Amino acid sequence: MKIAIIGATGKVGGRLVEELRRRGHRVTGIARSQPADDPGVPLRLADANDPAALADAIAGQDAVMLAGRFVSTKADTIVEALKRADVRRLLVVGGAGTLFVSPGVQLIDLGVIPEAFLPEVTAGRDFLEGLKRSDIDWTFLSPAINFAPGERTGRYRLGGDDLMRDASGDSRISYEDLAMALVDELEQPRHSRRRFSIAY
Repeated sequence: MKIAIIGATGKVGGRLVEELRRRGHRVTGIARSQPADDPGVPLRLADANDPAALADAIAGQDAVMLAGRFVSTKADTIVEALKRADVRRLLVVGGAGTLFVSPGVQLIDLGVIPEAFLPEVTAGRDFLEGLKRSDIDWTFLSPAINFAPGERTGRYRLGGDDLMRDASGDSRISYEDLAMALVDELEQPRHSRRRFSIAY
């Protein structure tokens, strides 16, 4: 498949590029400007907040993956661009802050997220709600709380809207295993118009 990644030059986006290429997919990165270093992936330049420019950049793709910051990206804009470009699917790397820790209570509501991260987490919640209001084929994958570089183990658990922890109380997942799970979802969709989560 032909896949465009918004945020392909970032830490998570880079793992998605590797995983997609490993499986034979053709990858194009979408960026606002040309990075100083070689991104290691063909780039098309477009502002993700300009639906016309973004539609031009993603035209001809089978799906778009978003691995960028929510504070600089709005769901309505992405949805409009996909519709203009007639791209059928959107797969989003979300955050843990919107996962539920008890009925009706999300992690963001507990006051444990550092203030510096709150704008991004709040924007992620708004983005997810925007997707729910849309009529496109979207999937939103929320990682565990501890989300960091690690190994591609292929051993993980998938869940729904609730925060998952292991037997010792840890909630963690590697960039590499999340990338593996999201590409699995691309190839064999099981969470159309739904959020799902991942943890060890």
